[in-house]
Amino acid sequence: MAQLRQDYAQFVERDAEIVAIGPEARADFARYWEEHEMPFVGIPDPDHTVPKLYGQEVRLFKMGRLPAQVLVDKDGHVRYAHYGHSMSDIPPNSELLALLDQLNREPGAT
Repeated sequence: MAQLRQDYAQFVERDAEIVAIGPEARADFARYWEEHEMPFVGIPDPDHTVPKLYGQEVRLFKMGRLPAQVLVDKDGHVRYAHYGHSMSDIPPNSELLALLDQLNREPGAT
């Protein structure tokens, strides 16, 4: 999440919003969000409700929930999904920003 925080302004410039879903309980999640001054939306989800909707894997031997990045357009359609195989398998922000640039160039994009 640190890389998302670092480049948050670039996502906003592309008319995108970041929403991070975390497996922690509400109090722990809120404490982390405050301590790390996260500028984007964070939702605690200890029951894994949202990741189940998007098919995100949970592996007990790999520190729980594996990383996933999903780009959802303003109409609610998934336009890109990356499901990591390990905690280090996260696309760089440059890749996500390039995808947003591409989506914003499509006809009808606002």
